[in-house]
Amino acid sequence: MLRYVALILLILIIALQVKLWAGQGGMNEVWRLEKSVAEQQQKNDELKARNDALLAEVANLKDGDEAIEERARSELGLVKPGEKFYQVVEPARKPKPDDNDEH
Repeated sequence: MLRYVALILLILIIALQVKLWAGQGGMNEVWRLEKSVAEQQQKNDELKARNDALLAEVANLKDGDEAIEERARSELGLVKPGEKFYQVVEPARKPKPDDNDEH
């Protein structure tokens, strides 16, 4: 009789282990969800850093004239009265002949 009880308990333990490792809501799903949470946390951290940078830029634009002037110069090409604007244009590169061309 004790052997049958032990055998039934052993079968029950094996069945529970199989469900734990391979069944729905098992360890595979837990590991997948942990990986998903880690990836989302990384994305959130990147977006938070971007938001912080944008907030700093907005504050700088509201408070400082230098940031507005810098943007006007770089994005709009504006210059102050009395300044001269010089644009340096690099010469076009000559195309290199292909090594595969036969003469």
